Amino acid sequence: MDGKGLEFDEPALYRISISGALDRSWSDRLGGMDITGSTAPNGRPITVLTGELTDQVALSSVLQGLHRMGFTLLSVEKMDIE
Repeated sequence: MDGKGLEFDEPALYRISISGALDRSWSDRLGGMDITGSTAPNGRPITVLTGELTDQVALSSVLQGLHRMGFTLLSVEKMDIE
């Protein structure tokens, strides 16, 4: 991948999945992302954070916050803004 067409300094919509339950009250501290919970097929809790972040510095900040709280990252997906 050569990185052509990727914009790192523009807003983008992301979906981040983590293992474990994260309360919605953390939204403001995690870039204002929408926080929803679900359950994996094995019965373990999964939390999905979805929202627009200003740039990849903001994305990095959210990911670092989740890491500091001890969550296991399952996936990060950049989505198209409609």
